[in-house]
Amino acid sequence: MSALFDLALPFARLMDPENAHRLAIRALGCLPLRAPEPDDARLKVEAFGLSFPNPVGLAAGFDKEAEVPDAMLGAGFGFVEVGTITPHPQPGNPRPRNFRLTEDRAVINRYGFNSGGHGPAKGRLVARKGRPGIVGVNVGANKETVDRAADYVAGIAAFAGLADYFTANVSSPNTPGLRDLQEEKALDDLLARTIEARDRHAPGVPLLLKIAPDLALPHLDGVVEVTRRRRIDGLIVSNTTISRPAGLRSPQKGETGGLSGRPLFALSTRMLAETYVRVDGAFPIVGVGGIDSAETALAKIEAGAGLIQLYSGLVYEGLGLVPRLKAGILARLAKEHATLNELTGRRARQIVAEPFPG
Repeated sequence: MSALFDLALPFARLMDPENAHRLAIRALGCLPLRAPEPDDARLKVEAFGLSFPNPVGLAAGFDKEAEVPDAMLGAGFGFVEVGTITPHPQPGNPRPRNFRLTEDRAVINRYGFNSGGHGPAKGRLVARKGRPGIVGVNVGANKETVDRAADYVAGIAAFAGLADYFTANVSSPNTPGLRDLQEEKALDDLLARTIEARDRHAPGVPLLLKIAPDLALPHLDGVVEVTRRRRIDGLIVSNTTISRPAGLRSPQKGETGGLSGRPLFALSTRMLAETYVRVDGAFPIVGVGGIDSAETALAKIEAGAGLIQLYSGLVYEGLGLVPRLKAGILARLAKEHATLNELTGRRARQIVAEPFPG
């Protein structure tokens, strides 16, 4: 499957990015399901009370509607996160809303939580119930909702018994006002209500929070304080950025939306390390942003990621990236006679002492 997907990449890049993505989902959905190859035991990760066969996960955004989680698990991912899924269907922002920055190995999107709503995704997850593999559900709020925390509560209730873990996405830059939920008072209310809903509908299922890379450090202090006090199960660092690093070359660099891919790596990794030192082992962290090689994957782990996720890297590297990441991690472990736990976070304090990336 990986070879076929990668063979099609040059042709897909000739298409509109959103059309190419839709075609990829349809193609993956047509392929017969296959069990993933067993992973080397050294890649196993215990986190959030779950046992991951390897630390490489698929980030939310690729499989928004929970159409192909098993196909992606079969491609070698250790876990798959579907969504973001909103309670009610909404179209998202007008097209075009997805742009390849080919010269920069990056993507800008402004989808705006386009979603079919809870119903269709829930039906698909019900149909796959009992199959192996860790599938998380990323829940969000509808654009017009006044009480947005209520939408996250509804998401937990809807997918209870179907999600191996939940992620509350409060950091997309493409829904007006959504990132305000990262403010301390709003975040405290959101976490109190979502944790209560989790405990009522899906006791024991981990609840994670996905945050933005654009938080000022005092703001990050507040986020970590609230998440530790509320005993959340983990943080995902980070979502896309509204910043535009110096040196972007692609003509599409001026498009509005969230930037992902290689230019996000430095900022997201710095914020990962900053978060790791503040969390101080209270819960695991998932590192996301700019992973497109074994070297970048290992850098995330050393900055504090117990698990990693990727999406934009697939646009340029294809599904073959997944086995390459795992092979590269194993090579490092063998070279240093180390374990993943020993690598996790070992450079975090060194990273936070360096100048902040521009």
